[in-house]
Amino acid sequence: MKAILTILCLGIVLSSYAQEFEISTELRPRFEYRHGYKTLIPEDVEAASFISQRTRINLGYQSEKLTAYVTFQNVRVWGDVATLSSSDQNGIALHEAWAELHLKPNFSLKLGRQELVYDDQRIFGNVGWAQQARSHDALVVSFKPNKNNRLDLGLAMNENAETLFDEDYTVNNYKAFQYVWYHTNVNAFGLSVLLLNNGLTYIDENNEQKVDYNQTIGSRITFGKNKFSADASIYFQTGEIANTDLMAFNFAANVLYEINDKFKTGLGAEYLSGTDMNTREGEFKSFNPWFGTNHKFNGLMDFFYVGNHINSVGLIDVNASLSYQKDKFSAKIEPHIFLSAASVIGASAEELDHYLGTELDVVLGYKWTKDISFNAGYSQLFATNTMEVLKAGNKDNINNWAWLMITVKPSLFKTVF
Repeated sequence: MKAILTILCLGIVLSSYAQEFEISTELRPRFEYRHGYKTLIPEDVEAASFISQRTRINLGYQSEKLTAYVTFQNVRVWGDVATLSSSDQNGIALHEAWAELHLKPNFSLKLGRQELVYDDQRIFGNVGWAQQARSHDALVVSFKPNKNNRLDLGLAMNENAETLFDEDYTVNNYKAFQYVWYHTNVNAFGLSVLLLNNGLTYIDENNEQKVDYNQTIGSRITFGKNKFSADASIYFQTGEIANTDLMAFNFAANVLYEINDKFKTGLGAEYLSGTDMNTREGEFKSFNPWFGTNHKFNGLMDFFYVGNHINSVGLIDVNASLSYQKDKFSAKIEPHIFLSAASVIGASAEELDHYLGTELDVVLGYKWTKDISFNAGYSQLFATNTMEVLKAGNKDNINNWAWLMITVKPSLFKTVF
């Protein structure tokens, strides 16, 4: 409590000197019922039910030459500490703490702990669904020659702590990365190009830590006109991971049509390459969407690429959607058909059918005020024998997931001078 009061007092003092200063907060409790979320539910296992909560305090400052932002957050599960506990389970973490220096009207330098969000968040995203979300210690140089063009150069280098000599990096994280991202708009089209050089540590045969770099190179194009919009992307990965060659691909395409002012419908497909389970080649063929908001993709039950399914058989996802919105209410239904991109081998060494199953997602939303919104969802997976090989559990059980979330995001204090 003392820390929060100190932050509020500091904000009020700083506001005397700032052109614009704001203190805002976010409180987001979410109830979840998990009976087959991320993996098939085993026999004789009960569903998990809990309420998690994200609480944030945001400090934002804006002037002609400087933009600064700091976010403190606490992530908890209701009941993870006793009512008389003198300490918290997770404490208060620093989610963001960055400053952007506007060196020229079209040139800026942003450094510190920050979220990196590009395009549809397939490769770089803030993972906003996760209560803790994702942020990076990074430096980003941005050049915007005009409103239709932007070029970003980003880099990060990570160590355990301040040291006198070189030490192995032991955090479950990348060691370093560098990237270039360019975006341009031409009439109804948008085009982005990304080049990412990602460094990961590994222990070699001499028990020494080394760093291998892999590269993600790709492009995304968007189109929107009248009631029709579409996007398509292609990414290629090469380089090495743990002294093993990498050769992987990702293709995706989506179309969306606005039926009227209330209904929209869409079709989509995505291919993420994988490695055959019976391969004897010394090469990774599994695509990895490294820092993406993967909850947005491949079904909301997070069976794929949300802390799982890495270096596996890949995925083919064919999906459709129908959404409705009127005033403050919204609804969306989205079925997904999943197939493996590479071969799955059964217990008897036979190659199984590529069909993994079908997932049905339903999401409802209601924006009560500009600061308060309610969201709820239900998902069910109809799995196959092939899915059972990839995921522990039983395909014949009911595998479903439900959630209810309230988001409160008021502005507590704002001043402009």
